[in-house]
Amino acid sequence: MKGKIYLVPNFLGEISESETQRNFPEENVSIIRSLKHFIVEDIRTVRRFLKRVDKSINIDELTFYELNKHTKIEDIPGYLKAADEGHDMGIVSEAGCPGVADPGADVVAIAHQKGIRVVPLVGPSSILMAMMASGMNGQNFAFVGYLPVEKAGNIKAIKQLEDRSIREHQTQIFIETPYRNVKMMQDLLFALRPQTRLCVACNVTCLDEYIVTKTVSQWRSVKMPDIDKRPTIFLIQG
Repeated sequence: MKGKIYLVPNFLGEISESETQRNFPEENVSIIRSLKHFIVEDIRTVRRFLKRVDKSINIDELTFYELNKHTKIEDIPGYLKAADEGHDMGIVSEAGCPGVADPGADVVAIAHQKGIRVVPLVGPSSILMAMMASGMNGQNFAFVGYLPVEKAGNIKAIKQLEDRSIREHQTQIFIETPYRNVKMMQDLLFALRPQTRLCVACNVTCLDEYIVTKTVSQWRSVKMPDIDKRPTIFLIQG
């Protein structure tokens, strides 16, 4: 019998012990303790994550397979050898839920092809939680990932997303590399129409969580939030 692939959510940032319990069910801890094979983006990050989940976990007994931009496509099927041999495995993202804005989706697709059962575990997703807290249309929304880095391309993409939001009554959700958050916010306030609603969701689930929705006109009249180098989700609805 083949093993199962567990999709293990990671914490979204530094949170208190009480917040850890709120965001991470005890069942997840029990499953993690049972796993000996993990597919991860970065081994060091996951080592810290596992010790935070349970200090008694013996890291030296575990096998890690790194899945990131340096991984060769032809190597990925081999990562599932342990599951083919009957061992349960875990996929852990750098933050949030594996397979969502995350390279883990490639492994999950192969697992389905190989007839390996995929089991998603409960945990925080900054994208979904930002959508929930934004007050925007949760019946029709789209996550579009990263926008172009170059200014002209970014401005064009912002305007296109705003037009799409108005046309389809659809919330548009996107992210930026944290050190470019301030630049993104500046471009949004420059490009969007005054009446368009903009939600800024920063450090979701963390002690300094910040989730605020205002019209662009309102944002232009207040001090910019402190989002520099902090994980942030942006949402707009025209």
